[in-house]
Parts: sequence; C-alpha cells; structure tokens
Amino acid sequence: MPIYKTIHPKKNTTVYVWHITESFDELNTVFLTENCSNRLNGMRSELHQRGFLSVRHLLKEAGYTDADLYYNDNGKPHLKDGKHISITHSYTFSGIIISDDEIGIDIEKNREKIKRIAHKFTGSEQKFLVNKNLVEQLTVIWGAKESLYKIYLYGGLSFKKDIPIDTFTLKDKETTGWIKATDWNKKYHIFFEQLEDFTLVYAYPFKK
Repeated sequence: MPIYKTIHPKKNTTVYVWHITESFDELNTVFLTENCSNRLNGMRSELHQRGFLSVRHLLKEAGYTDADLYYNDNGKPHLKDGKHISITHSYTFSGIIISDDEIGIDIEKNREKIKRIAHKFTGSEQKFLVNKNLVEQLTVIWGAKESLYKIYLYGGLSFKKDIPIDTFTLKDKETTGWIKATDWNKKYHIFFEQLEDFTLVYAYPFKK
C-alpha cells in the first residue's frame, strides 16, 4: 500500500509511517546499495526483509535513497546532508522521522507479555501506572525510552535508571522524558498514538 501516515509535528520535522501489506517481491523494487543488498540477502526472516525494504520506500517518500543513509560505529543512522534520522519497524509497521533536531522514533506491537517485564524498564514511572489499558501504557513507556535511547550517541543507558518518563495518561497523547547520563542531561517532548494494535512514539528536544 502507499504510505500509511505522514505527521508534521513541528517545523522541519516529519514522521513517515508505512503499513507493510506488500509481499517481498512487491517491496523489492527500490534502490539498494551493495552493502544493504548484502544485508537484505543475509536476513533469515522475510518479515524482517520486508521491514527493511519498507524503510527504504519511506526514504524515497522523504526524497532520499539508500545511498544517502549511513551508520556510525554504534549502529546509529545518519543522513549525508546533515539532517537527523531515526528508524523503526515492528511486524507490519515501519517508520522514520527526519528533522533538523536530534530525534528518535519507535513502533511497538501492543502485547500482554510486556506486563511480565515491566519491572525491568520502569522505575519512577510505576507511580502513575493504572490497571486500565496497562499494556498500552507500558508500551508507550517502552517506546518513549527506546526513542530517547536512539537519540543518545554513545549507548549503554539503563532504561530503568537513566531514561525517566514523566507522568501521562493515554488520552494526553504526549508527555516529556529525560536522558540523564554523566555527560548528558536533557529533556524531550514525547508524542504517542495508537496505530491499530501498535503504538507509535517519537521524541525531540524540549522547548518551552
């Protein structure tokens, strides 16, 4: 299908979302560098391959090609023109966000099993968790922390201790969060919404 959704949360920032309904052959029509073609061929899961290809279609929608994308030593993606990019895909959805600012994005499927691992990634957030729609709320928290982790350049953050998310309810559709490390103490806007049975979350620097 064509692009599922485009969001313009602020000037010079765009979110692109793809609903992956196409077959591998239908998606395998986009330009790939030799390196990325080898990566694609090395993937054992067709679901992963389709997610990988759908991201390249999103790049095309944004006016880029696979050749415009490169990764640093920590696996963080960058665009050659200097703009910031973050990438995500989960099962049948993929997304990218492109901005002049540092940004992060995550899409997660809402699954019951997140309740069993909540103690591993929630710290201060436990004080505002509620039983109603707990899966969705926990998925927002995970997605927010994942988005902020993608912003941080150096890796090694603790989801539980170093990336606190401020109080929110699902109807708010936004909150704030922090990256708190020895060399980094910054606050971020966080936005979230439901895409069928998935949760989309993205983050960028907080400005009053």
